[in-house]
Amino acid sequence: MARLSKNAPAKTSAPSVVEAVKETVAAKAAPKKAALKAAKTEEIYLQAGGVEWNVTDCKERAVAAFVAEGHKASAVKKLAVYLKPEEGKAYYVINDSENGSISL
Repeated sequence: MARLSKNAPAKTSAPSVVEAVKETVAAKAAPKKAALKAAKTEEIYLQAGGVEWNVTDCKERAVAAFVAEGHKASAVKKLAVYLKPEEGKAYYVINDSENGSISL
């Protein structure tokens, strides 16, 4: 049996430390993932001037309008949607160059 000198570093099991860190990270991430899943099932409404609009689907409707103009949905890399309740419209800009509007 080999003897360790007083100056020799203590051996640690690297895989067990790595696994412990992974478990800790996973445990902390689990509530966040659950919250994200719950958020995906919620809807967003805009209320202004005594009128209410469901704007949850504005992203999908903006992309559908883009596709209806003859573009491919896979061409969308960046999307910005601007809501204008006083006009009853949502304006969108796709890939910083294509733009259009949809009704709220």
